Amino acid sequence: MSELLNPEPKVIAFLCKWCSSNAADLAGVSRMKYPANIIAIETPCSGRVDPTYIFDALSNGADGVIVAGCHPGECHYITGNYKTLKRMVLVKELAEQMGIEDERIHLEWISSSEAKKFVKTMTEFIEKLKHLPPNPLRNNRVAQEAKH
Repeated sequence: MSELLNPEPKVIAFLCKWCSSNAADLAGVSRMKYPANIIAIETPCSGRVDPTYIFDALSNGADGVIVAGCHPGECHYITGNYKTLKRMVLVKELAEQMGIEDERIHLEWISSSEAKKFVKTMTEFIEKLKHLPPNPLRNNRVAQEAKH
């Protein structure tokens, strides 16, 4: 295993109100442990996560971003998660062109009853980020702010 390059990565998690946010709540009331360095933001639907939110999170200091929603075919808004899937392909392509590692952006389908999957997903994502260098966008922003 490679050395830890980023021992305390910061993660923004955009969680669908109807599924993955409920899974996070269930994990909490079930006293399941997962990393504390995840900032959860509840959204009406994963399909409402604008790509600019992901890039804003990364440019403002997050080391990684997770978008989590209902399983395909189970979206409260019928097609929201299909829109998410299409968008995330484009987001990852754009991120790659910006020099952002693919591993920093993750999409996961997590239903309300899948607290264990929520915990596993968050824990594995944090562990993956620990082996990446700090986010290059954050470093660029710090350098720019130091000039002013």
